[in-house]
Amino acid sequence: MPKYTDIKKVLVLGSGPIVIGQAAEFDYAGTQACRALKEEGLEVVLINSNPATIMTDKDIADHVYIEPMNLPSITQVIEKERPDALLPNMGGQTGLNLAMALYENGTLEKYGVRLLGTSPASIHKAEDRQGFKDCMESIGQPCVTSKVVNTVEDAVSFTNEIGYPVIVRPAYTLGGTGGGIAYDEVSLREISDRGLNLSRVHEVLIERCIAGWKEIEFEVMRDSAGNVITICSMENIDPVGVHTGDSIVVAPTQTLANREFQMLRSAALDIISALEIEGGCNVQFALNPDSYEYAVIEVNPRVSRSSALASKATGYPIAKVAAKVALGYTLDEIPNAVTGKTTACFEPTIDYCVLKIPRLPFDKFTTASRTLGTQMKATGEVMAIANSFEGALMKAIRSLELNVRALKLDKLILMPAAVPPHKVLPENSPTQEHRLAMVERMADAMERPGAVEVSTLELEREGKS
Repeated sequence: MPKYTDIKKVLVLGSGPIVIGQAAEFDYAGTQACRALKEEGLEVVLINSNPATIMTDKDIADHVYIEPMNLPSITQVIEKERPDALLPNMGGQTGLNLAMALYENGTLEKYGVRLLGTSPASIHKAEDRQGFKDCMESIGQPCVTSKVVNTVEDAVSFTNEIGYPVIVRPAYTLGGTGGGIAYDEVSLREISDRGLNLSRVHEVLIERCIAGWKEIEFEVMRDSAGNVITICSMENIDPVGVHTGDSIVVAPTQTLANREFQMLRSAALDIISALEIEGGCNVQFALNPDSYEYAVIEVNPRVSRSSALASKATGYPIAKVAAKVALGYTLDEIPNAVTGKTTACFEPTIDYCVLKIPRLPFDKFTTASRTLGTQMKATGEVMAIANSFEGALMKAIRSLELNVRALKLDKLILMPAAVPPHKVLPENSPTQEHRLAMVERMADAMERPGAVEVSTLELEREGKS
């Protein structure tokens, strides 16, 4: 269908201050979105509190407001500019939370502002822990045993039923803020109390801990007509239990058998369709490395850090396409900016390897805990592209500014050789230096160029043994 003809002016929400989990990726996305809207002849109003961004340049939007990212400031801008629509999903968790608050307090209805892209109902289903769990169960997608609680006592009571350790996941937070893994009642009370206070709706999810499983991500796209595609698959080298923002990530997936890949890909498409998300979406799975058992971890109904990685890895302009989809276009109506011949409904394929390694700031914050968990700690990352995993890994290592050129490092305190990477548990989670040794072991196990060596287990999964 063509774009909505009743929209002439759009307000775009930025992501606000640079914080852990929300930085240049959203400037990248917001800039793409503003340019896409201006291509359609729309008047673009931008509000962001961070002047050190590309999106706040006077050439990116027609009207730029450098104001605090809070309800009073945004309400004043809406009252003055009277936009026809609001685009919230380019501003990370900050933009999404503010959009929901504006919807809930009646500001959008009062000024006749339409929420573009994903609807409030879909955002609630994806971000609200209980709503998300109910939605997954309704379509037969497995979730880890869990319960949404609103008090510390309820968290302790449920954990006593399922046993320790458990993962605490607050609702409507960024980068795992306020969450963590609790191994006993003392840590559970501390993490739950912090998570409840930081959650916008004062709720946390108490979840059975499945640390050690593989963590797989899919970046997917859907339009208002229900067309869905997968843009990129990504595999976290670090297991479940380490936040994906702190994990070493490789695209495309390297160790999945075809049956596993197709199983998770189909699940990702079913999930974005059930949530009725319009635009880009990041779906995270946990996969048992010893079986076909998997579970849905969470969904980000917005542009995320992984969206920027997937976009740069494949060349598919996720934020630009998501902005056009929000205006009413379907994927088959949006030209492919890379090929110039096809449309955005074609799934990109890559014949190279892309690897991301986070940059952890422990050299600057010497007293901070160096143990990695479900709350993100990285303050930057490097990305490398090569025609093999090893080549991308070496490029990324040299870009980390660790004064090393390879993985053969005598100074590393190596993990026991008998412990494979996916068996490492959170209590001995590796930091930046330690886990590079694990990656070295993984790289040594690969005999190529080509693909990862197919193990006996993978042959059995494919029915070839």
